[in-house]
Amino acid sequence: MAWARKLLRVNLTDGTVSSEPLNMAWADQYLGQRGLASKYLVEEIDPRCDALGSDNKLIMATGPLTGTMASTGGRYSVITKSPLTGTIACSNSGGFIGAELKAAGWDMIIFEGRSPKPVYLYVENDQAQLLPANDLWGQSVWETDRLLHSKHQDPALRIACVGRAAEQGALICGVINDLHRAAGRSGVGTVMASKHLKAVAVRGTKGVGNLKDPIRFLKETEYRKRVLQQNAVTGQGLPTYGTQVLMNVINEMGALPTRNMREVKFEGAGNISGEAMHENRPGDGRPNLTTNAACFGCTIACGRISTVDQGHFSVKNKPKYWGSSGGLEYEAAWALGTDTGVDDLDAITYVNFLCNEDGLDPISFGATVAAAMELFKDGVITTEQTGGIDLQFGGAQALVTMAELTCRGEGFGRDLGLGSRKLCEKYGRPELSMTVKGQEFPAYDPRGIQGMGLTYATSNRGACHLRSYTVASEVLGIPVKTDPLVTEGKAELVKAFQDATAAVDSSGLCVFTTFGWSMEDIAPQIDAACEGDWSVDKLLEVGERVWNLERDFNLRAGLSAADDTLPKRLLTEPANTGPAQGRVADLGKMLPEYYQLRGWTADGELTQDTRTRLGL
Repeated sequence: MAWARKLLRVNLTDGTVSSEPLNMAWADQYLGQRGLASKYLVEEIDPRCDALGSDNKLIMATGPLTGTMASTGGRYSVITKSPLTGTIACSNSGGFIGAELKAAGWDMIIFEGRSPKPVYLYVENDQAQLLPANDLWGQSVWETDRLLHSKHQDPALRIACVGRAAEQGALICGVINDLHRAAGRSGVGTVMASKHLKAVAVRGTKGVGNLKDPIRFLKETEYRKRVLQQNAVTGQGLPTYGTQVLMNVINEMGALPTRNMREVKFEGAGNISGEAMHENRPGDGRPNLTTNAACFGCTIACGRISTVDQGHFSVKNKPKYWGSSGGLEYEAAWALGTDTGVDDLDAITYVNFLCNEDGLDPISFGATVAAAMELFKDGVITTEQTGGIDLQFGGAQALVTMAELTCRGEGFGRDLGLGSRKLCEKYGRPELSMTVKGQEFPAYDPRGIQGMGLTYATSNRGACHLRSYTVASEVLGIPVKTDPLVTEGKAELVKAFQDATAAVDSSGLCVFTTFGWSMEDIAPQIDAACEGDWSVDKLLEVGERVWNLERDFNLRAGLSAADDTLPKRLLTEPANTGPAQGRVADLGKMLPEYYQLRGWTADGELTQDTRTRLGL
């Protein structure tokens, strides 16, 4: 029965905490985590509500395999309406707090209302209470974590919290757990701060039991761990280089978005790559990478722990940053480095530390700085707006200063905290915002990887690679190799990835397992753990149901087919070099076929047949 079968409801307005049974009929339809929590959100809020108002809700949810012995079974998600995009938001995180929440006996926590003063939630197994957080408000994530551990005198306490940027209203903030793991995208941390909820601290000692068939589950999970270990990506590439293994690969194929997506190759990519993180630096003679790290139950260990050169300009006179913390992953290295034209590895590592410490999404932050740099290049903004900072592409010192200002909500940092779309709109150049539905692009140029263009345009939470990682097929050949420059077959590929990913995100497992596993590997593990029949077909139907549920929410929130598009630059300005030279993102060729495959109208609306078939 892998589910704990109960949820915690926290009314922040009244200051009350109560337990209620999990809706198991919904669990059978939506599984858990992303799917089940989205169902609760859809049923309980008006899609047109103010994302930062008291009517919005915020849900922290685990999946049925969270906290189990399944490899990577430590995931949890934060689900809410996004203040950045106006869409439904689900941001997934690893670390240890998801498993801790499950071990405390809870499937999810629903936060509603708004506290009149700062509070934090303390959970110890069946007991939960709201406690004052006046002393925590105004503190960074790292300092909040230190203070809570000191207050409760429990080194095993797991903490998720928001930083100063979210308190100041920056729209690009995540929820940080375990110091450097993040439910990072779509402004979910901003919603949490808007409710005066500073942190959630959890201690669970009950464990996860009541699996449907524990002997079979043990056999299924042990076999699949060996599959991951023997796979070239999950057993070698990711443990050694992390996701940064992709930096040089994507650059060489001419699909690395550079300088606010003006170009598709970065001459400095090798300086900030996964390989470069292993090299000894001239400054202190040590590599940037200290070690790799794993989340709860993970046999892949793709996480990075890095140390900044103590003699680097960014850390001088700042001793608290001299220690090691979460190192660069590919998306952060791209956004903070390639997209801004900065190839100083220690500078972007330091900025990544700042994003962890104060809860900024490094993808959105880096992409917003890149847009600001183009505004500066075009003379739209000057040193008068930036506080005297020369905001040219390639300026490492400028990048560091802007990160510090944004974390504190000061000066031009307040503008950057708006995100790329609102920043560019404010200064009259909306076309310079490289976003979909208001969310900043990740690190794959759709002119060179056509499937990613359709992925971005149709993503329910705005531009996102993790909603349909067609890079696996178009670049890595997983599960089959497809040509990244063709559009034929990409609608079917994107839909398949979207449905499968929605199912994985609902299970409690990490999507990185799908580099080595197919749904035929995942379904038996869920079936051995959860009551009911969990075949591959049922899992894929769950994924399709979740995707359409999210789409329906967005339509009722006021979005339409007009939002399923890409910035004009990517549709009209061809790639300037590499294999994709002369190509634009051919979205118009793929989108109609995608709508048809989805069972939607030509206007992107769900048909009645689709609603009936999926029980929506």
